[in-house]
Amino acid sequence: MSASPSVPLIELSRGRVGESVHYGALAIVDRQGGLLAQVGDPEALTFLRSTAKPFQALPFVEEGGLERFGLNLQELALICASHSGTDQHAAVVRQIQQKAGIQESDLLCGVHPPTDAATQEALRARSETVTSNRHNCSGKHSGMLAFARMLGVSLEEYIDPAHPVQQRILKVFAEMCGLAPVQVELGIDGCSAPNFAVPLRSAALAFARLCDSVDLPVERAAACRKITTAMTTYPDMVAGPNRFDTELMLACQGRLVTKGGAEGYTGIGLLPGALGAGSPALGI
Repeated sequence: MSASPSVPLIELSRGRVGESVHYGALAIVDRQGGLLAQVGDPEALTFLRSTAKPFQALPFVEEGGLERFGLNLQELALICASHSGTDQHAAVVRQIQQKAGIQESDLLCGVHPPTDAATQEALRARSETVTSNRHNCSGKHSGMLAFARMLGVSLEEYIDPAHPVQQRILKVFAEMCGLAPVQVELGIDGCSAPNFAVPLRSAALAFARLCDSVDLPVERAAACRKITTAMTTYPDMVAGPNRFDTELMLACQGRLVTKGGAEGYTGIGLLPGALGAGSPALGI
């Protein structure tokens, strides 16, 4: 068995006794792909899980999806989200669906209870059945369905890796990572949509480029700016009450974007100037 790409990062103790050790790996790069810092193996191949969501939204935005359906930045933030299923989140999902001419019944993400405890309690008190719009990935799936509607292709198979929506997403994601599509390992996410495994260093590059798109084609650069603006303007849409992504973006007041995923994965992009005047964009 090969050596683990992860190293001890944090040890928790209780009194004088060490209780647990958390392992991990980390890569920090600039928008040219220069590796500025690392912990463990920066080439570790790992699935992004929900950390990929801003990039899964990118081709839809780049090809004019917001303008086509009149979607606003709050709705775009939810398309990039792993939301908590609050009443506000569900309402914004419904707005996206109404504008794009799709139905909640078109979603293939499944159903789970809201992650927000207060919302769970409120739904129980109202005897309200949990539906797919409460799923943390319902915004992403609604965005994919809207993209399919815009392209005039099937809604029924929109999560098939061979579907035109997923092929466009794979191509754009790979380009943001500085890879060819064949270099991206494919898997199925918890919400049944395709997901991607790339080296940490490549994912960090994608976040650096998302935050400083000066070298990208004009349409893609504009789409990147819309996504970072949406996420930093509406961080409450990206996650929810007392959630890491929301709280960090609120605290940093537009200086970074962050998107977590399952299995402890997190991607952070620092915008230019976040660390002081003239500081470069970084991907973590």
